[in-house]
Parts: sequence; structure tokens; C-alpha cells
Amino acid sequence: MEFALALLSVPPDELETLGWTFADRKRLLDHFLRSGKAAQRIPRDALGQSLITLRLPRRDLAPLQRFARRELPKAASNAAMLDRVLRVLDEAA
Repeated sequence: MEFALALLSVPPDELETLGWTFADRKRLLDHFLRSGKAAQRIPRDALGQSLITLRLPRRDLAPLQRFARRELPKAASNAAMLDRVLRVLDEAA
């Protein structure tokens, strides 16, 4: 959820810097929404340490990595989540 909120917080000029359009951001948010629906089945007390599957086209992986490295540290309040996300994105690449 925190990752999706960070995506929403990116202003239009930063979207352009990332090489994204509003449509690109919406597509990425849709991926997170589908993953969030799957996460609703996980008990709340286990959710913080659970791996959530995020299925997205390979073409979206590199832009998402750039975003995670450049913008997510500014918005994330949970350093452990940030480390996990970056590790998983690196492994997927």
C-alpha cells in the first residue's frame, strides 16, 4: 500500500523525469490494486512479513526500479519494506 501511495504522490513534473505518463502510472497502480486484493486474504498480523505477488509486464520492471530507488525513499516510512521491495525488484530483473 505504501508503494502505491508513493506512486500517487509523484507530481506531474517528476512523472516526466521518470519518463512516465499518467496512463503509465495508472497501469502500475492497477497492478498494485490486483495484488492488494490478493493480500486481503492474508491475516493482518502476518501481512507485514508476507510476500505479495506483483504481476506486471517485464517492460514495467525497469521503470519501477528507477522509481523505487529515486522516489520511494522520499515517501516511505518503513525502511524494511523499502529494502524488501528493492531486493525483490532486483531479483526479478
